[in-house]
Amino acid sequence: MQRLIVSAIEHPSVLAGGRFAADAVEIAPVRPSGVLDLTALEALLAERRPALVSVMLANNETGAIQPIPEIAALVHGAGGLLHVDAVQALSKIPININELGADILTVSGHKVGGPKGIGALIVADGLSGLQAQVRGGGQEQGRRAGTENVAGIAGFGAAVKAAMASAEANAVRMKALQARLESGIKDHPGAIVFSGDVPRLPNTTLVSAPGMKAETAVIGFDLEGIAVSSGSACSSGKVQPSHVLQAMNADPALIRGAIRISLGWDTTEADVDRCLEAWRKLAGVLRKDAAIGLEQF
Repeated sequence: MQRLIVSAIEHPSVLAGGRFAADAVEIAPVRPSGVLDLTALEALLAERRPALVSVMLANNETGAIQPIPEIAALVHGAGGLLHVDAVQALSKIPININELGADILTVSGHKVGGPKGIGALIVADGLSGLQAQVRGGGQEQGRRAGTENVAGIAGFGAAVKAAMASAEANAVRMKALQARLESGIKDHPGAIVFSGDVPRLPNTTLVSAPGMKAETAVIGFDLEGIAVSSGSACSSGKVQPSHVLQAMNADPALIRGAIRISLGWDTTEADVDRCLEAWRKLAGVLRKDAAIGLEQF
């Protein structure tokens, strides 16, 4: 494939992959909900020669889950191939490459408690013609040269086994905690949960409120002993606005205040209640500042 189509909300590692010439890369837009615009994708696929399409299963900032089977049908109908970044979704929702209809699927160890720096490329049965990007040896069935990271592979396998053993129960528990968290957050007038009206991962909440400034909110939560991030954790130290929320055409004022709250396998109701108490303190500051004419705290 000499042409690449990526969704506008992909992880920077995909958006800036660099394997294709700039003029061979096209961006597929998303709707305000954060879900890929299938009509726009279909139009892109119909324009020129077949393409490799890359769409993440679940977004790392909003948690929005993409309709991968429908996307796969469009891509294959146009003679293309579909890559799915399932890094964020691993162990949070069921993943089956055949049911999704993906040709290639990628996952990473660090998202399930495994070692950093180890991942897996899952290739659908019958797909041929893949070219190795790292060459010089016959490892990994000739798809990636170099001595295998045996310790990392073993650690990744053990982490996945442990995570999947309790994945279904954890998903149910986290979904209930997420509902409790978001219900409390929405008590503040104007507070918004991004992608709140579409299927999402059970552990990811991206929230903002009028007048909020993300970096100040992160500090406020930190003083209460709660770790949150401004946007994705990968870019939490940067000041650039979220490309995901920009692609969703979110209000710039709300983009500036967006913070991501993530739940984990050991998160409790008490943890959520502590988070909501910190949120109420921040919301109180917002109301106070609004009363005296300040735009942001």
